[in-house]
Amino acid sequence: MKLIVGLGNPGVQYEWSRHNVGFRVVDRLAEISRIFICAKRFKTLFGKGRIDSEEVVLIKPITFMNLSGEGVRKTANFFHLGIEDIIVIHDDIDLPFGRLRFKRKGGDGGHQGVRSIIESLGENAFLRLKVGVGRPPKEMDPANYVLAPFNPTERSDLDAIISRGAEAVVVLLREGINVAMNRYQRKNGTSQA
Repeated sequence: MKLIVGLGNPGVQYEWSRHNVGFRVVDRLAEISRIFICAKRFKTLFGKGRIDSEEVVLIKPITFMNLSGEGVRKTANFFHLGIEDIIVIHDDIDLPFGRLRFKRKGGDGGHQGVRSIIESLGENAFLRLKVGVGRPPKEMDPANYVLAPFNPTERSDLDAIISRGAEAVVVLLREGINVAMNRYQRKNGTSQA
């Protein structure tokens, strides 16, 4: 069983923000896998089902970003899952818009949600799928940038990026990390057939 965590902030005011791209990828995974994320438990919304042959729990913490770790820890403990069973999907301002990158271990990169998960789990060896949202303009505070909505140009490409992120997770589960990395971390952002 894998625990797949989408990071974001609750509330309609953040629905289209860059910080909520993790929520959107998990929502797309739920949609293509027919998993309903509707149960409320452990300060998360979650749904349980299968992606191909892998049993999964999809969660969206309903605390704000800087408290995400509590729900992740409680859900992982309830299902007796280890650090190797956790996949966290989140935005990354250090990646160009639309780029995907898998990473295991490492620091939080300034991401409050990832920091909260590391602190709550007491280790950092969980797998992450980072979704690039690009750098803020020089005059803009990064915190304000990630809480702002995608601009109209980005919005026109967002659906394809969200779908590609969900596909990357499916390939990860089906064919392993090396295949997923080779297929979805390409510079031009396109996946191979």
